[in-house]
Amino acid sequence: MTDLTGKTALVTGASRGIGRSIAERLAADGALVAVHYGTNEAAANDTVATIQKSGGNAFAVRAELGVDDDVDTLFAGLEEGLDGRPLDILVNNAAIIDYDGTIDKITRAAYDRQFAINVRAPLFITQRALPLMRDGGRIINVSSGVTWFATPEIAYGMTKGALNVFSRSLAQSLGARGITVNTVSPGITETDMNGWLNDPQAAQHVAGMIALGRHGQPADVGDAVAFFASEDARWITGQTLEVNGGLLLGPPTGYAG
Repeated sequence: MTDLTGKTALVTGASRGIGRSIAERLAADGALVAVHYGTNEAAANDTVATIQKSGGNAFAVRAELGVDDDVDTLFAGLEEGLDGRPLDILVNNAAIIDYDGTIDKITRAAYDRQFAINVRAPLFITQRALPLMRDGGRIINVSSGVTWFATPEIAYGMTKGALNVFSRSLAQSLGARGITVNTVSPGITETDMNGWLNDPQAAQHVAGMIALGRHGQPADVGDAVAFFASEDARWITGQTLEVNGGLLLGPPTGYAG
């Protein structure tokens, strides 16, 4: 565990999956965590309750992203929960995927919605967060392995590629304030978004593509985010960490050492 005692954090899309794991880990390390959610209030409240039962501190913040006034709504709730405290850690995790977002099926409306949530929201959430953030703060953006391997869902891949560029440029812009900006890029991870992994044959197929022999769990990603949020990562910025168990490193060799 790292020590985030006295720190505050906002995690977007934190009611389920990877976002929930990130929120729980940051809270376990001592941070007060704002658990953002879009529509699933019950899941967000459950995340907060789980954190509190474990001795941590958290509060839920509702804001549907990708719509008018989304950032205003988010920060009204965030600032109320922070109660005058500054923000130390921002994790831009919220995102959607449209499995019909292929080159032959993508529509203008679906394209616009994915970019509004996956790209526009992180940009303007960050812009709004910076006046609240202390020098030496941490920004972590959650991207995807689809930025370097091909996927049929081309629009989703484009949004995550944009997020990677955002991270690098932002790291350069904020260096003078000592604010680090890094990207965590999960591989194939068991979340609601990847419900197809519930099929044992699909899971076995994925395991065959990964050096460590299994698909990811949300905690695998949450732990990596916690590292970037910690003092241990104080001299790391503008970087992308692939958290994927060795996905597509090459054909399996069967070598056991």
